[in-house]
Amino acid sequence: MTKITLQVPDSLLEHQNDTICFIAAKLYESGKLTLGEAAETAGMKKWDFAEVLIQYGVHYLDPSAAAAIRDARS
Repeated sequence: MTKITLQVPDSLLEHQNDTICFIAAKLYESGKLTLGEAAETAGMKKWDFAEVLIQYGVHYLDPSAAAAIRDARS
């Protein structure tokens, strides 16, 4: 994995982990990262990162897959 440096306001320093999780979640949401890559970026396991996605309102299942699961259950 490549390391990059990002300049952010000093006010984000105390929220460093939240900022990294947010960026990883948004990259996952946009399709730039897989769930595994986003979790690794955030320094977490996939299932733990899935909870972070929920906090940010990001669906970790493909919407069409989620619909198929709902249909199968009903």
